[in-house]
Amino acid sequence: MTPPGTQRARNPAQSGGARRRAIGAALALGGGALLSLAGVTLRHMESAGGWQILFYRSLTFFAVVAAYLAIRYRARVVDAFVQTGKPGIVVALSLGLGSACYVFALLLTTVANALFIIAAAPFMTAILGWLWLRERVTSVTWAAMTFALAGIALMVVNGVQSGRLLGNVVAFGPPISFAIMLVALRRAGDRDMIPAICLAGLVGAGLGLAMADSLAITRHDLLLCLFLGIVQYTGGFVLLALGARYLPAAEVALLALSEIVLAPIWVWIGVGEVPALATLVGGGVVLAAVIAQTTLGSRPPEGE
Repeated sequence: MTPPGTQRARNPAQSGGARRRAIGAALALGGGALLSLAGVTLRHMESAGGWQILFYRSLTFFAVVAAYLAIRYRARVVDAFVQTGKPGIVVALSLGLGSACYVFALLLTTVANALFIIAAAPFMTAILGWLWLRERVTSVTWAAMTFALAGIALMVVNGVQSGRLLGNVVAFGPPISFAIMLVALRRAGDRDMIPAICLAGLVGAGLGLAMADSLAITRHDLLLCLFLGIVQYTGGFVLLALGARYLPAAEVALLALSEIVLAPIWVWIGVGEVPALATLVGGGVVLAAVIAQTTLGSRPPEGE
């Protein structure tokens, strides 16, 4: 029998590890939930084009996060940006370019098609995490990702439409950039990478400014762009960035698949687009995979 004193000595470490994983899971799930609001919001736009949406969404995102950083760091705010280093540059560029691809993917193809391709992010993240960080991916995570992919395939198998080739190609941009961003965040360790994420807003706004024929949009569309920038973009990626400090990159990417489950529901509620039976069943499969990862993956390994 294990001496009582020994058992008490092991519990704090185990409890602390489980608590960190639970916090990371909650942050990642919340980030995915906020990101899921993009599709239904874009469907309510009156006339704004992709570059206009990208400009206002990204600029709003930059302004909100920059204000937070100014309050937090005050006179040291410039140092906060500098200390992100090379990983910060990677995060800013990957997230900024991925944001542009994300907006256009949702505009150029169906939400289901875009999200199906974007759902490849956990696999790309796992591969990049292993190549760049030599980060081990557990069997539970691999199994859950495979299960989730099967559910997502079921959701969209009847929704793939011809004539959407450009949108489908563009949709590969977000998962690639997402994977690069998460691995860079893990590489940065405990450094505060919110300043790098803030700079991604400038990257996106710069692209929108350079490519848009005009920045004039209706008040209705402007309000929606502000919502995308403040709630969907800022809230979503800040939560994911915080979650990456507690969990391996592949697990954060998997838990963020809550976006895939919730997005069809918001479109159903918001614009009356009733999901097909395959979408409902596939969404349930993905949700089951996320729940399995959250519960089984939150258990500390033996001997921790």
